[in-house]
Amino acid sequence: MGRLKQKGKAGAAKAYVTRSAAVKKLQCSLADFRRLCILKGIFPREPRNRKKANKGSSAPTSFYYAKDIAYLAHEPVLRKLREHKAFAKKLSRALGRGEWSSAKSLEENKPVYRLDHIIKERYPTFIDAVRDIDDALCMIFLFASLPSDGRVSPSLIENCSRLASEWQLYVMHTRALRKVFLSIKGVYYQAEAMDQTVTWLVPYQFTQNVPPDVDVRVMLTFLELYQTLLGFVFFKLYTDAGLVYPPPRDAAKDESGAGVGAFRLQESTSQSSSAPKAKEVEVNGKRVSTRDVRQTIKSIATSAQGDADTDLSAADSAVPEEDDEEFVPHPSTSNPDATASLPTLRSLAAIPQSNTSKLFAPYTFWLSRETSRPMFEFIVRSFGGRMGWPESSGSGSPFDETDESITHVIIDRPVVEKPNETEEEKERRRRRKYIQPQWVVDCINAGKVLLEEPYLQGKILPPHLSPFGELAGAYDPTAELAGEVGEMEAEDQEAEENVAMDAEDDGAAGTARPEKAVLRAAAEAEDEAALRAAELAAEAAGVDYGTFEKEAKKAKKAAAKAPAHVDGEAEQEMNKMMMSNKQRKLYERMKYGEKKRATEKQNLEQKKRVIEKEKRKRSKTKT
Repeated sequence: MGRLKQKGKAGAAKAYVTRSAAVKKLQCSLADFRRLCILKGIFPREPRNRKKANKGSSAPTSFYYAKDIAYLAHEPVLRKLREHKAFAKKLSRALGRGEWSSAKSLEENKPVYRLDHIIKERYPTFIDAVRDIDDALCMIFLFASLPSDGRVSPSLIENCSRLASEWQLYVMHTRALRKVFLSIKGVYYQAEAMDQTVTWLVPYQFTQNVPPDVDVRVMLTFLELYQTLLGFVFFKLYTDAGLVYPPPRDAAKDESGAGVGAFRLQESTSQSSSAPKAKEVEVNGKRVSTRDVRQTIKSIATSAQGDADTDLSAADSAVPEEDDEEFVPHPSTSNPDATASLPTLRSLAAIPQSNTSKLFAPYTFWLSRETSRPMFEFIVRSFGGRMGWPESSGSGSPFDETDESITHVIIDRPVVEKPNETEEEKERRRRRKYIQPQWVVDCINAGKVLLEEPYLQGKILPPHLSPFGELAGAYDPTAELAGEVGEMEAEDQEAEENVAMDAEDDGAAGTARPEKAVLRAAAEAEDEAALRAAELAAEAAGVDYGTFEKEAKKAKKAAAKAPAHVDGEAEQEMNKMMMSNKQRKLYERMKYGEKKRATEKQNLEQKKRVIEKEKRKRSKTKT
């Protein structure tokens, strides 16, 4: 006879714990419990049967794994939070009694917790940490643009600004930026760090206000974790690049609004900290270190190269050099015709490298005062270009506006004629290219320098498309241009032919032209015989073959689409009958979303057709 199972002691009731039971078990407040869950990466779970997990109760509540709560019970941060709670009681008691010396001593010995061990637990390898810094960078750049108030301290904003500048400095130094997209939310950037794609969002430089209905405490908890994570990641990235971390900052430049220019990158000269310590062993009464062993090996290798008569030199001559080493393709035993092609250092070095990272190296840019200096300084310097700006945009510009090396001026205001312009200024204006900011971003996404003509000052810009890829079948304004032009020209030609045919009409009321009747018969033809008869009638009526062929193709397309559409709907209805109620509702939601996206795409295409027709009409009236 098996063991009897008690109710609530096995199954889902034992595997899950409600939030109130978890708070009671950990003996902490709800705010501390939320903080611990955020820091440790623990989130609510959805059991298969909520009634069984809640021991028969159907009340709405949140469930957590019992193992996760037991894991939290041994967290050092929880112990520090309890110590801080006791510290707060002692401090309030000392202040109430007027014991100022005790209060000062308590404040100096306030318990502080660190999150280093949590970072090491959640990210076992450095690549895992780099792969997960997207949200951290978005949060850092967001708080760097917020104003300081009672809920967000100035020191926190300053630290976020420092971390944001350090990341931008690393991306500019390593030329790791790949894609940029100007959206309504802000500027999306994508870079490659340690062969990992990192995408983050930077808000525009407008005055930001924290809404009162936003729980800032939750965001600050995430920010606390992200600051520690980015500190670890940036230290490793800078160290691997041979740079000093943190980079030194010039306080005077920072106060004058230099931004990223206030930081200065320094190459790491002292390698003693990273080099492993030499171990020493005692051999025949002498102390020998690993450094001595390496030096002896090097001396033996050099002597072996100089003495060709020794056995060591003969062995070395039998081994091919590393530079000449190449894999030899051998036929496979299962497939003798196929040869193994393995990449080698020589073959990889022979692959042509793209010069996208030096896209703007030959150019020097001057930034107009109405454009964002931090954004374009970061973009241009990441691709090897030089950037200058006026004093109103901040200090630290490497050159002024009269510099002869300036090739492009990034400007975002309409063209204004200057009546008192000197000849030198006119010559300078003719020598430079005055382009709008979108040209810089589109060049980066295209991977090449585009023509400046469509992006000149005051012109209507081409569509700015997302480089991150859209859904299949999404609206693409540039992809339809080639097909739409031919279709619109055909419609115009047909309209002109109709107008000409109406103009040649003799005006007799109630009489139908024979050409129109023939074309109508060609459109209504159902088989080859009827189509052949309509073709002969059109030839007798004087209708040219091109017009007749066009009407016949339209009729064939309409006939081909109608039955397939009907058969597809019937098949979909049969499939829906075989689905369960849950699957049917999910399928209907999916079809609703697809229909909504298709309607939006159709509306955009219709607007584009109207705009193109208006453009053609204007061009015809001008000519």
